[in-house]
Amino acid sequence: MQKASGKKGYSLGRRLVLIGALLAFMILLPVLWHPAEEIMQSETADLNELATQAVKPIAAKPEKEPPKSVPVEAAAVAKGPLTERVTAVGSIRSDESVVISSEIAGRIIDIHFKEGRPVERGAPLITLDDSVYQAELHQAEAKRLLAEQSNQRVTELFTRKIASASSRDEAESNLAVSNAAMELAKAHIEKTKIVAPFAGIVGLRQVSVGEYITPGQALVGLDAIDPIKVDFKVPEKYLPTVHTGQSIEIKVDAYPNETFKGEVYAIDPRVDIEGRSIFIRARVPNDDQKLRPGQFARVTLIHQVKPDALTVPEAAIVPMGEDQFVFKVVDGKALLSRVSIGTRREGRVELVEGVAAGELVITAGQLKIRDGAAVTVVPAQEPKA
Repeated sequence: MQKASGKKGYSLGRRLVLIGALLAFMILLPVLWHPAEEIMQSETADLNELATQAVKPIAAKPEKEPPKSVPVEAAAVAKGPLTERVTAVGSIRSDESVVISSEIAGRIIDIHFKEGRPVERGAPLITLDDSVYQAELHQAEAKRLLAEQSNQRVTELFTRKIASASSRDEAESNLAVSNAAMELAKAHIEKTKIVAPFAGIVGLRQVSVGEYITPGQALVGLDAIDPIKVDFKVPEKYLPTVHTGQSIEIKVDAYPNETFKGEVYAIDPRVDIEGRSIFIRARVPNDDQKLRPGQFARVTLIHQVKPDALTVPEAAIVPMGEDQFVFKVVDGKALLSRVSIGTRREGRVELVEGVAAGELVITAGQLKIRDGAAVTVVPAQEPKA
């Protein structure tokens, strides 16, 4: 009985071990079998790809693309007259100017002018009291009459050998002194009448009727302002080409929209040692008397007129260090050329050398190109409002 139960337990344990081994194998089988399948599939795909590449024809190597053309704006080198101008600042001054004063002392008895009004040359301005000088004149006339009579008597006596030669000479001398005294009195009387030395406009008077004035005291100003003068300076480098007869244009703040034209008539022979400049004076017609002495003026000197100057827009200039260049358009390519510049005027630059009339120079797009680059000229773009 015990032996039979022992066999039965052994058989059951053996079955359980077999079942467990079977379950473990079934669980591990998919894991162990899957990588091998993938490897087979990968190797198969690689073989297929190699076979396909072996059959595929070799593609042709693409050719190098030509360089792209850069769009630029350009303008032709213009040939024509160019006016070289020199700008300066100046001051307007009267053509003639004086401060009226008296040569003698006296009391004012009359003023004949109205302030700020024009007067003619020789017109009376101020009259001084001349009563003292009239009395001196009468006294001198009386002395002259007596000296003349005395001279006649002495001369008659001298001819009759009664008077001496010295007596005659003394009588003649007394007569001459009397004549001089009478002329002096007349001169004093004449100087009591102060007149305009030239035609002009009188200013504001500094005295009144009844005032006692002294010699040299300022009474009133007188200015001639038609034509009017303009004084200005230019650098000494213009000395070889500045000359009388050159035209000028001036502008003043009082009339900003008007230009007044004149002409150089005098150049100071000395160069200003402080500013190394040339002092120039010009005359400007002033019929309407708009210009007044003391005004500040912006002067433009018409220095030189070049009939065949070559000019380009300022935008065409490419500075490189101390040199200036432009890009020319030659056979569809940009050619960098060194140039020498001259006068700058109103957005244009004169080129002294380096270009010829009619050549195209690039005015926009220089930053996108280099020497020899292919370019295409396009119309200039209008500035946006």
